[in-house]
Amino acid sequence: MSVALVIPVLDEAKALPVLVERLAMLDPAPADILMVDGGSGDNSVAIAGAAGWRVMTAERGRARQINAGVSEARGDLVCVLHADTLPPEDMVAVIEGTLADERVALAGFTPRICGPDTTRWVTTAHNIVKTWYAPLLTRPHLFVRGVRLLFGDHAMFFRRADFLTLGGCTPGDTVMEEADLCVRFAKLGRVKLVPRWVETSDRRIAEWGAWKANWIYFKVGMLWAFGLRDRMAKHYPDVR
Repeated sequence: MSVALVIPVLDEAKALPVLVERLAMLDPAPADILMVDGGSGDNSVAIAGAAGWRVMTAERGRARQINAGVSEARGDLVCVLHADTLPPEDMVAVIEGTLADERVALAGFTPRICGPDTTRWVTTAHNIVKTWYAPLLTRPHLFVRGVRLLFGDHAMFFRRADFLTLGGCTPGDTVMEEADLCVRFAKLGRVKLVPRWVETSDRRIAEWGAWKANWIYFKVGMLWAFGLRDRMAKHYPDVR
């Protein structure tokens, strides 16, 4: 089974050079690295092209970009990787090994939120616990059936054919675009959090502060739970 990486991007020129370096170290290498640009005004596209990645453009919006990327990905297994998230060097082997279990429909890595000099352990722990309490609080009837909520920082991965069959991410979602997908994938099998770290930038915490950041994460989750999708983006501003 071949593994493709889909990287949705908008103005990520600051983050991409480090990601380019990390992906060049993957062993084994993925079959395909596809960056899906949503109309960047910086040199994100040039950086990806110089790295040898495939680049395509799509209508702005992470859900739409992910859907477009998975449709064009050249791999049986697909991992959606954010530009500010650095995977372990054996990422491809972990993906292949995890999805070799037919009972697993969707999986993700465990994000360690860190900056240049520190790890944000409180937020890291919150992100792990949130995969359990979010569905327990918001979809208890689905929680008992095994639904867990994964998010973009988890570098979630799945079988490409399943994603396409399920219809992909909800196109209009600009925040928490993975939540509905988790619910749908749970109908096919287990949603699993793999106990392997990916390193995710703490840039939002650095900008907002730890308590405000965790409050925003919680608030946006509740807005999704109660169907107030049009308000989510307003409460989750971009940080680049």
